Amino acid sequence: MTKPDILQVGYYPEWDQGPLDAAFNMHRYFEAGDKADFLVEIGPKVRGIATRGELGTDKAMLDACPNLEIVSVYGVGYDAVDVAACAARGIHVTNTPDVLTNDVADLGVAMMLAHSRGMIGASEWVRDGSWAEKGLYPLQSRVWGKKVGILGLGRIGFEVAKRLAGFDLDIAYSDVGPKDYARDWTFIQDPVALATHADFLFVTLAASAETRHIVSRDVLDALGPQGMIINISRAANVDEEALLDALEAGTVGGAALDVFEGEPALNPRFLALDNVMVQPHHASGTFETRKAMGKLVHDNLVAHFEGRELLTKVA
Repeated sequence: MTKPDILQVGYYPEWDQGPLDAAFNMHRYFEAGDKADFLVEIGPKVRGIATRGELGTDKAMLDACPNLEIVSVYGVGYDAVDVAACAARGIHVTNTPDVLTNDVADLGVAMMLAHSRGMIGASEWVRDGSWAEKGLYPLQSRVWGKKVGILGLGRIGFEVAKRLAGFDLDIAYSDVGPKDYARDWTFIQDPVALATHADFLFVTLAASAETRHIVSRDVLDALGPQGMIINISRAANVDEEALLDALEAGTVGGAALDVFEGEPALNPRFLALDNVMVQPHHASGTFETRKAMGKLVHDNLVAHFEGRELLTKVA
């Protein structure tokens, strides 16, 4: 049986690459010197695209692959894929939800704790001899007993809230409507009102055209000079220029960020600030979760070409 041809947009670890190579003819777009010529050459025979959430698929790829049937995304976010265009062409889209939910929630809570307590700076205080030479590390801010706002109470937001409940935090959330499974927490639909409530504002909602810059200047002003924003969703959900302005002016107290516009080439203004914790978009970066994500990409492709129901269908 002839193996289906798959356009591979980005690198995968060997534990994912091996099974994909065994099941499909994988065409490595990311290794091509002239990507336009590469698409012209192999596009007509491509029946599937395997990509990553931050890479997605652009219009040139879709246009170059007239026989495309499925786009399988390695990641929960699929905002970099033109889902409407795919749906109009009868192209299925899948992602990898659930398997990364807990790791992402873990990192978000860890960033909140580490940044609030100054743990990275405190480690350096010991290592560079400041503890011995200068004495105790400067006092930091407590976490327990404060107020948290969770913008988007989906899978990840719910797991964040569950973890934070153990810190005796006053938990509120914003979503399209109240959730039956969140009766112990306060529903505040308006993001500005949620930020006004919060000492810590978690951004955990899926990205879309409607949510672009939902964390606006007004939201940041409401969060205030003692507030911290933690973004473990998508960079597009936050107005980055407004956030940088607020952090530089001290009108927002701090930020812990795992995602950035244009990453990995983030705005250098972030690197000049000591009230920001920066992370390299690795919230799902554990061996266990990445292996589960890769398996789901593979299994969705196999299911499609075997005529079975897709495991995690987006469109």
